Amino acid sequence: MNRVRTIDEQTDFRYLDGIRQGDHSSFTELYRKYFQGLVLASDKYVKEIDVAKEIVQDVFLKMWEHAFELDHVVSLKSYLYRTVINASLNHLKREKNINQHHLKIADEVTYDSIDDVQAEQELKILIFKEIENLPGQCKKVFKMSRFDGLKYREIAVLLEISEKTVENHMVRALKILREKLYDKDSKDNSYKLKIFHLLFASAPGLISLEKFI
Repeated sequence: MNRVRTIDEQTDFRYLDGIRQGDHSSFTELYRKYFQGLVLASDKYVKEIDVAKEIVQDVFLKMWEHAFELDHVVSLKSYLYRTVINASLNHLKREKNINQHHLKIADEVTYDSIDDVQAEQELKILIFKEIENLPGQCKKVFKMSRFDGLKYREIAVLLEISEKTVENHMVRALKILREKLYDKDSKDNSYKLKIFHLLFASAPGLISLEKFI
């Protein structure tokens, strides 16, 4: 018995049908929908964002050229992630930069691991979107601390505010992110916290998100 497609999957296959008819707008919509997440997934392996973009663009180009060969695909989203990850691993092999760890990954890539990569990239995108939604000065302070690696004292001087005000902005930012990302009824919060810390682990003086839970 065939699995019933979700609404999101039905939308994806409408785009695919449009691509088969040569509809560039369908291709553009699908490209915009998945490009960012696929680039992050590829960059997880190749560690070069420009290379990751080229890999994703090549995957989409091949999909455009061979759209009629995708009748066997159950989930277009999973197909795109699997294809991008395989292309990324093949790139590493061609460049002879692959080590034993990557070889093991290449041998053990499964649908479950593909789903994990999808979930991780989607969560990263969600976190960055929520950061962009922070209030003006709060967002500026957070980015200067977490993305630019500046100390509170340096931020205070640049923005002509006190260190205490900088700290207050950081506390407020993390509280807002906690409210957006943490669901008391969800079982996935530990995973969300793990990804949050992976994103900002290199930032000096990171205030722990757990203290606000």
